[in-house]
This record gives sequence, C-alpha cells and structure tokens, in this order.
Amino acid sequence: MTDDRRHAPATARNRDPILAVLREALPGRGLVLEIASGTGEHAVHFARALPDITWQPSDPDADARASIASWREAEGAFNLRAPLELDAAAVFWPVERVDAIVCINMIHISPWESTLGLMAGAGRTLPAGAPLILYGPFRREGHPLEPSNAEFDLSLKDRDPRWGLRQLEEVSAVADSEGLAFERYVEMPANNLCVIYRRR
Repeated sequence: MTDDRRHAPATARNRDPILAVLREALPGRGLVLEIASGTGEHAVHFARALPDITWQPSDPDADARASIASWREAEGAFNLRAPLELDAAAVFWPVERVDAIVCINMIHISPWESTLGLMAGAGRTLPAGAPLILYGPFRREGHPLEPSNAEFDLSLKDRDPRWGLRQLEEVSAVADSEGLAFERYVEMPANNLCVIYRRR
C-alpha cells in the first residue's frame, strides 16, 4: 500500500488534551463519527486510547481520506473504520445513527454552511443524550479576542473570505434549533475550546 500519511504538527500538541475531554464526555462504548478527520492522526490516537469505542473517520477530501487510510493501515487499529466520504454541509450523510460526533478544527476552516450542515446532521443521527463535541478557536461575547486568534482569523479570511472564527453563541443557537442543547465548554491550550452539546 502507498504511504499517503500526512502530518499536522498541531495534532501532537492537542491530541492528549482533547482525549481527556473525550474520556469524560463520550459514552463508554459505541460508534463515534469524526467529521473532517483531516490527516487521520487524531483518529488513530483516539481509537488506540479508547478500545471500547468504534471510531468512524470521515472527510470530503480524497487526499485526506487517503492519509486516513494509510494511518489506519500502518497502525492496525481494530476499532478504527475505513474513512467515509462525507461533507458536513450535505443534506444526506452516509450514516443513519451514531452514538457521538466529534468535529475538530473544521468550523473556522469552512463556510458557514458547513456548520449549519453539521448541526442538522447531528440532529438527524444522534439519539437523545448523545454528545456532539467540537474543538477549535471561537469568538465569545464578553471575551476580547486573543491577539493570536485575531491574527489567525485574519489569515483565514485572507485564504477564503467564507472562513473565520465563529461566534460561539451563534453556533450554539444553530445547535439549539436542531435539538442540540449546549452543555459546557472546556478551556484548552493555545486559546482553543472544547464545546459539548447533547441531543435533547
């Protein structure tokens, strides 16, 4: 098999803090859908650390899926599934029901339609009480934007004017409209947040 593994330097820095939140927020067992899995490095790390969870990675990008598949092949994680082609903004997802959804660093590096689709998809596929867990930088009312995040926001908008840091309250309002109640957020390193919603 061709080694198509990609590397994202931030993954090694944030994977263990994210894992600590996942251990608390995820169910003890079941099927977890990861939206926008990117390189696949998070997927193999979490699958290895959470052996009672079946991890389903996904990404709309073919090169990303090739990287995920290569990581899966190299690691041999029995509970890590082959990546799905899934665009969060799509009206239909190739899954009907999952026990949790995890989405890392997508909301700010995608059009707003992807966030709308993510919340709609979570509303369709999650049972009552199941979590949707987001990770990334956000704007928050009453919290001045950190200089590093302000600079990051400008660089994202330079790359694509449809991208940029989202207002957490606006994201939560969309989640609420799809039957997902805001539970809490966890402060993370490098001015990021883990945000947890639960299906009503």
